[in-house]
Amino acid sequence: MPIKFPFRLLAAATIAFTLAGCATSTANLSTASVAAYRDTIDLNGKIAVTYQNNNETNRVGGKFSWTQRPGHVEVSMFDPFGQTVAEISVTPDSATLTQPKREPRTEKDIDTLTRQALGYSLPVAGLRDWLQGYATDAQGKRFVASPANNNVFTRDGWNLRFAEWQDKPGPNGAPLPKLIQANRGATADSGDLSISITIFPES
Repeated sequence: MPIKFPFRLLAAATIAFTLAGCATSTANLSTASVAAYRDTIDLNGKIAVTYQNNNETNRVGGKFSWTQRPGHVEVSMFDPFGQTVAEISVTPDSATLTQPKREPRTEKDIDTLTRQALGYSLPVAGLRDWLQGYATDAQGKRFVASPANNNVFTRDGWNLRFAEWQDKPGPNGAPLPKLIQANRGATADSGDLSISITIFPES
């Protein structure tokens, strides 16, 4: 039977993935892409994670809210009943995890926090980009997704697909992702990992 973990621990895994790309730079973007990329966004959505642990398949999911400002990301994670199960704040200097009825945990970076919370690291970078349709490909070049060019293999080993798009473009006219599917094979620290992210339309 699949190994089961407390939902709060699983929620922390989901959030750790979400925040690992907090330090993304726009240095390699074209002028048009820089104009479309936004350092300030507020998003809501839902996320589902399927991962391998001790050769067993485990699944977890919930809703999230994402608040991004220059150099700072705040994420709240909710269970299927709408209860807050975890909050994470990430800056260039630290990452803090707060869960109900537990003392906050702070580390110098999200990777360290992930290792301590989960027992292994999720070496993922990029969701700050992914949410807006960007990635860094296997050659280290900037990838700008579009409905006609929606698949990329990233530098850190993810097969990334922008499967669906919002009906309305962003404030700068660029298309906005609606459904993002990411898959990564087993690494030295963890088994296969698949993540599906649905972004709700911006209000």
